[in-house]
Amino acid sequence: MKNIGIIGAGTMGVGIAQVAATAGCKVVLFDANAPQIDKALSGLEKTLQKLVDKTKISQEKATEIRNNIVKGEALQDLKDSDLVIEAIIENKDIKTRVFTELETYVSEDCIIGSNTSSISITSLGAELKKPERFIGIHFFNPAPLMPLVEVIPSLLTEKSLPEKIYNLMKEWGKIPVIAKDIPGFIVNRIARPYYGEGLRIVEENIATPEQVDEAMRTLGNFKMGPFELMDLIGVDVNFAVTTTVYKDYFYDPKYKPSLLQQRMAEAKLHGRKTGKGFYDYAEGAEKPVAQKDDALYQQIFLRIISMLINEAVEAKRLGIANDEDIELAMQKGVNYPKGLLAWGKEIGYSKISRTLQDLYEEYQEERYRQSPLLRKM
Repeated sequence: MKNIGIIGAGTMGVGIAQVAATAGCKVVLFDANAPQIDKALSGLEKTLQKLVDKTKISQEKATEIRNNIVKGEALQDLKDSDLVIEAIIENKDIKTRVFTELETYVSEDCIIGSNTSSISITSLGAELKKPERFIGIHFFNPAPLMPLVEVIPSLLTEKSLPEKIYNLMKEWGKIPVIAKDIPGFIVNRIARPYYGEGLRIVEENIATPEQVDEAMRTLGNFKMGPFELMDLIGVDVNFAVTTTVYKDYFYDPKYKPSLLQQRMAEAKLHGRKTGKGFYDYAEGAEKPVAQKDDALYQQIFLRIISMLINEAVEAKRLGIANDEDIELAMQKGVNYPKGLLAWGKEIGYSKISRTLQDLYEEYQEERYRQSPLLRKM
């Protein structure tokens, strides 16, 4: 698989192109919005120059990476690809239209993958003439830096294909894990309470965003609190993923989106990319200082970590991935300081269970129901 096609020249698309090109693959980068390709490649050249300046790569390697990527003028230019990875807007209908057209150009042996973070792989591949060639290949942002890749076969994917992609990702220098085709896969399913419970705490005026963030950084050793992370990811993107997971789980209350986050998305307060989200990123703007409260911080941390550990235990119970991949996914996909199953053992599963039971009794909401496995651990 040396000839790679990438559909979508946004941040993820060009990032995946860089990863493939660095591994020595020849890449054709296509986007329906042609000027976006030029913008992406210009940005890539600047990124590569920064890596050279920091002596992370040689000038020769930077030139090689850039020369390995060419601009596709039309979708048909991906016809010689061994593997095509789609990284466009999170919209099932648009993706499906692209895949069905792509299939008319590529060879019978070409593998088609999607970088979707939350849409069912089975549903995306079902419209293809050869759905067995279709698979999820989910990178994390920024793709050149984040080591994790989730490999997600659909119900129709040919049985040997996941291992082929798994091995290819290793050749590309990534850490792959294989996940079931369930909403959110491993990381975006298990990570939902990090954002959702943080939002709930703020919506109820229990704490401010900066207090929640500081509690998770100081007590949990997370690199970023949930509100800082939502601003980095994009409040709109995070909201869209939560909404998709909620809908695809038939409106399970555990994944119910936040009205606050919806209003932020509607107001285009998307975070860093728009200059303002939960924090102000305008030049000279000062980040608010959290009013420290040790007892409150303990409450925030225990509430959020209990929800996360419960999700990891439920993923284990359902066989979404094996224990090692669940731990690896959260550490390498979203930089969690520890694996959640190990963290549960360290805190004590009985304490996690009591915390969730207290929340359930207080709110009387299915949101706080425990995994049946948690009570036995």
